[in-house]
Amino acid sequence: MKQADTMTIIIDTREQRPWMFGGAHRVERAKLPAGDYSIAGFETSVAIERKTLDDYVQSLILHRERFKRECEQLRSYELKAIVVEADAGDVFAHAYRSKAAPNAVIATGLAFLQDYGVATIWAGNREHAEHMTETMLRRFHRKQHEAQ
Repeated sequence: MKQADTMTIIIDTREQRPWMFGGAHRVERAKLPAGDYSIAGFETSVAIERKTLDDYVQSLILHRERFKRECEQLRSYELKAIVVEADAGDVFAHAYRSKAAPNAVIATGLAFLQDYGVATIWAGNREHAEHMTETMLRRFHRKQHEAQ
């Protein structure tokens, strides 16, 4: 593998249950300025935020102002997303521990997309979320090296 093809995924030190990406890439732990996952050398332009469904709902509803500040910081990033280890159907089924109405959760997530450009990706489960994140990071990394 050429050096330019080697990707190191950075996992934020505060991430409590990190994805490990099946050993397909180098993985390091470091404090990231935003998000839970990034790529070495792109820590201020790539940020993926991992959320369980309960954490996602709490971030949008209970901790909204703090989460708005985090999304505001991400506005200038080239690649930014919230990857949820659930699907939108779980929201409509109210499969989370909050009294927040499903429509409010969905509408707030869409508002964050419109206001800050931070998309919510409904991955379905933890395994799919890890795979989707790895795919996004790998594509970003490849495109950066093709442009050089």
